[in-house]
Amino acid sequence: MSEIIKHRQIVADEWRSVADDETVGTGPVIVSLARFLAEREALLARGEALGVRVPPDVRLDALAGDLPRLALIAVEFPVFKDGRGFSVARLLRERYGFHGEIRAVGDVLRDQLFFMERSGFDAFAVRPGKSLQDALAAFDEFSVTYQAAADDPRPLFRRRG
Repeated sequence: MSEIIKHRQIVADEWRSVADDETVGTGPVIVSLARFLAEREALLARGEALGVRVPPDVRLDALAGDLPRLALIAVEFPVFKDGRGFSVARLLRERYGFHGEIRAVGDVLRDQLFFMERSGFDAFAVRPGKSLQDALAAFDEFSVTYQAAADDPRPLFRRRG
């Protein structure tokens, strides 16, 4: 079983990513947005934890009504320099009120984790071949943040007191 970082801890990944041409089976699964939209009723009727993998250019309106029934949204980072996934996470938390797991998948690097967490991510599938122990240190590199973000909507001057 593979491992991920979730809530700043290394944990076993209980989720299974399912390809579009693969049988879903049982247990918690993550399917593509295209498959979810095509098989929505059958996937939701399974009665098991369901996650949807979305591209960084996703229009979240397509998922808005189903968000309360989804346990996980996996946001793809096709290349490390593509920052659109940060906006997806923030919109999910702030505009859509999503309380489930938001996982960064794909080309996820240590240098991004602190900022991903601030944007609303709480789980990270770090790029294969990278040390999860080393990646955990990224969360402690900054002790003070100035700007408001999904993890704390108050700017620094509102937190002082």
